[in-house]
Amino acid sequence: MHHQDLSPWRHEHVFDAQRPAAERSTRAVMWITLAAMLAEIVAGWWFNSMALLADGWHMSSHAMALGVSAYAYAAARRLSGDPRFAFGTWKIEVLGGFASAIFLLGVAALMVIGSAERLLSPQPIQYRDAIAVAVLGLLVNAACAVILGRVHHGHVHEQGPQHGHVHHHNGHPDLNLKSAYLHVLADAATSVLAIAALAGGWVFGWAWLDPLTGIVGAVLVAMWAHGLLRQTGTVLLDREMDHPVVDEIRSAVETPGTEHGGTRVADLHAWRVGQRTYACALTVVTHDTTLTAAQVREWLSVHEEIVHATIEIHVCAAGE
Repeated sequence: MHHQDLSPWRHEHVFDAQRPAAERSTRAVMWITLAAMLAEIVAGWWFNSMALLADGWHMSSHAMALGVSAYAYAAARRLSGDPRFAFGTWKIEVLGGFASAIFLLGVAALMVIGSAERLLSPQPIQYRDAIAVAVLGLLVNAACAVILGRVHHGHVHEQGPQHGHVHHHNGHPDLNLKSAYLHVLADAATSVLAIAALAGGWVFGWAWLDPLTGIVGAVLVAMWAHGLLRQTGTVLLDREMDHPVVDEIRSAVETPGTEHGGTRVADLHAWRVGQRTYACALTVVTHDTTLTAAQVREWLSVHEEIVHATIEIHVCAAGE
């Protein structure tokens, strides 16, 4: 039996071309959201408008979450050269996305509580002011969505199939950027729902429509947050053993019958260490006395997403 770690970790957390753009866009959106928040709070205090004040404080939760995303990018970049991070700092960004998803769930909960209070104890609504605030919020979020969406969609497209690569798994979004994008989309969606509900209340006198759409919006936001929690949690907890890359590793290494003396993977662990890259640790059982870890690595090299492999080879005695 022999054991060898053949691929010393190359600090793969050198940022790709899209990452600086994602950081800049997230930071810009954070400042835009903060400016709009302060403007609404000051205007609400000056004009004694509860609608402006409420929306301003609601926007503060999104500004805080966007700040978390921006900080995660900055921290990952600043610490990228720290050798204590064995597999790089990419998961700091994933952790930022996870925290933002928690913020989204908090926003959804506050929306449900506020809407339920309005349903149980209706309050007079100043429709003209409230619609103006909702339109202002929608415009701000539309601008932010354009800024983030340009980078978000460009990043996804860049992950498409690559020529000359035997197997490439696309569809791994930047989860930190996605979390910021979802915050903006959530706010925009609630603004659209609010405008429709307020218009219905103003025209038809349906005051109950506003809190009801608030609950509908909260459910939508919670669904987005749940999906983001699942994606980030999968990465943070290394729940990757159902990923196609696992079958690819087995297919590349295992040799049935008498070829190479018969080789199989007895134990395998794979986990993601970058946005589109994986590490693995595997134990190979073989009858081939000439098999080396270098040969196994050569078999794995057709899969460029596998950037680090720790390989243990157990050679069976005759008759085993």
